[in-house]
Amino acid sequence: MSRRNRKQKGHENHERWLITYADLITLLLIFFVIMYAMSKVDMNKYEELSRSLHLQFTKADSIILKNDGIQGDLKTGKGEEGDSKDLQTPTPTPAATPGASEQEIRDQELRDLLTKVNQYINENHLEAQVAANNSQRGVVIKLNDLILFDLGKADLKPAALPILNKLASLFQTLNTKVSIEGHTDDLPLQTGSLYRDNWGLSQARSVSVVRHFLTVEGMRNDMFVSAAYADTMPVAPNDSEANRAKNRRVEIIVLREPIPH
Repeated sequence: MSRRNRKQKGHENHERWLITYADLITLLLIFFVIMYAMSKVDMNKYEELSRSLHLQFTKADSIILKNDGIQGDLKTGKGEEGDSKDLQTPTPTPAATPGASEQEIRDQELRDLLTKVNQYINENHLEAQVAANNSQRGVVIKLNDLILFDLGKADLKPAALPILNKLASLFQTLNTKVSIEGHTDDLPLQTGSLYRDNWGLSQARSVSVVRHFLTVEGMRNDMFVSAAYADTMPVAPNDSEANRAKNRRVEIIVLREPIPH
């Protein structure tokens, strides 16, 4: 009897724990499959969310400092300092509208122009004949009449040509109007003058400079405006020869307004 019991105990199955272990492994596999399925990202929806958040963070009325929005990259797992830019939206330019951006660019062009003109004046020691400054209208370049014309005449002198050539080279890339304005002192013209009065002289001098830019330099016709003021806009009282010499001038004004298309 005892022998039979020992025989039955010898055939007892000791690997039943494998069933429980297999069930556990199966459950873990199902758990990870479910987690993987839940963690899969819809890239289209992510990009849409990224653009939306970026727009909100960079709006002018946002209380959050402007930045580049979402910086992470799901494709590479790299953050702000990563190399990939697949999902990053480009940072917008500081200007909010195209009009503001164009105005900023034009203002910078005028500042650069003024710097170059003053540099040319200083390098060639033309301070007594040429002056340049900034104004609300634009960059104003004043040329004394003696460097441009003989007294009472409107034909350009050879000494004026290098200056006008230099200005033309600086104007070539500008997309703006340039006003050429003639001014005289208050003295009447001498008898036998080619011009009826100071209005005619100031107009002829303005046109003479415009024609040089158009015919000699080959610049665009729609870029220039000619104006004459005679003695109506003096920069000094016409009470001495030195002051009258200041009033006899041609002003070249590079206007801030662009050329209309």
